[in-house]
Amino acid sequence: MRKIVLSAVILVSAIASNAQSTVFKPFKVDLAMGYAIPGGSGSKGGVLFAVEPKYAVNNNIALGLRMEAAVMARSSVSSTNDQFKTDVKASGSYLLTGDYYFNTNTFRPFAGIGAGLFSIAAGYVESNGEVVEVAAGNKFGFTPRLGFEVSHFRMAIEYNMAGKTGSINNNYLGIKIGAFIGGGRISK
Repeated sequence: MRKIVLSAVILVSAIASNAQSTVFKPFKVDLAMGYAIPGGSGSKGGVLFAVEPKYAVNNNIALGLRMEAAVMARSSVSSTNDQFKTDVKASGSYLLTGDYYFNTNTFRPFAGIGAGLFSIAAGYVESNGEVVEVAAGNKFGFTPRLGFEVSHFRMAIEYNMAGKTGSINNNYLGIKIGAFIGGGRISK
């Protein structure tokens, strides 16, 4: 993990020495919270929190490091209502990200992608209290995303793909709202 972060810092530093945004301040930090919807049937939901420092390479491209924590639950009940199954999972992710902004207006739609490490812990319990499965581990995954920014407000939808741990699906959809510090327009 240290090698990945060090490589990312060197890459961003090399790019930063040659170019930067001329319309927006180059550094910003996104702060977001939102709703996490686990993949699979019987999906319920959960919460997520994210912090993402970024550097604007130019007016349309920003590179960052997303650190996110998500906690989700999923339950199902048998057709006779006498048994239920529940799985609970927590995911922490550390992704290198890139966003492409389609314009430099006040309303800025974007598309982006992230790739990196998901640290996952999950448990699966049946109605009699029997723990069927407990799984934990690190997985490589990626996250496509779409969203927009207006002034310092940000909204995004992301699909986090981290595969399975045992029989537990780790993928989830994240719907985020938040704000960012820094990164505003450069005063002229």
